[in-house]
Amino acid sequence: MFVDSHCHLSFPELRTRIAELRGAMRAAEVDRALCVCTTLEEFPVVHALALEHDNFWATVGVHPDNEGVREPSVDDLQRLGALPRVVAIGETGLDYYRLEGRSIEQMQWQRERFAVHIRAARRSGLPLVVHTRSAAADTLALLRSEGEGAVQGVFHCFTESQQVADAALDMGFFISFSGILSFKNAAELREVARRVPLERCLIETDSPYLAPMPHRGRSNQPAYVRHVAEQLAVVKGCSLQQVAEVTSGNFERLFWRTRAQAPAV
Repeated sequence: MFVDSHCHLSFPELRTRIAELRGAMRAAEVDRALCVCTTLEEFPVVHALALEHDNFWATVGVHPDNEGVREPSVDDLQRLGALPRVVAIGETGLDYYRLEGRSIEQMQWQRERFAVHIRAARRSGLPLVVHTRSAAADTLALLRSEGEGAVQGVFHCFTESQQVADAALDMGFFISFSGILSFKNAAELREVARRVPLERCLIETDSPYLAPMPHRGRSNQPAYVRHVAEQLAVVKGCSLQQVAEVTSGNFERLFWRTRAQAPAV
């Protein structure tokens, strides 16, 4: 019924609890989850989760916040992206939230890394999972210069303005909403979600982070994506069933690009 389009089950606080988390998913009618990679060093664990469980899939990429890790090449990402059950490049993007005394000009290494991921998505034909925080203008500019018309994907855990949402939609991207949508101080985000067409929405947990109400402050998990769907249904003024059907269909349209990647459901 529901799909968690972005979670980090390879992170230490979750990867020892896979059987428990899968049981909770079944109880909440969460049928599938996309396990998202944040470093090349982490990728074998992420990929193993997808290989071991028939309702998990994987991505490959290096998160913009990660420093001191192996830098990916286009060839690295394309090679790993061709492996079974890998359905996207990312998460990738730009994050200027924690500059730690550096200027935006000094974050060129992030922009270069992001460009590598865009080129890999363009070459492989895989969608791109985009993270952007305090960097929307540069994120959009790089997507336009490196991949417009050739790359699609999703802006995950969306917290940006309507203007950014419109720009992403114009480039063919989906918008994914997380548990933040349920937070009391997220009225502006709920208005953005109201205006994004349901046919372009995904839902996610970003587990283990950002647990939705009524679980805020606890470790997040894929089962809680149901609460995100409930909030989106309220915002849209539609049924929970409609949100489940449309967002699950959107997930399939974005990520199942070939018969080889199609889910066995």
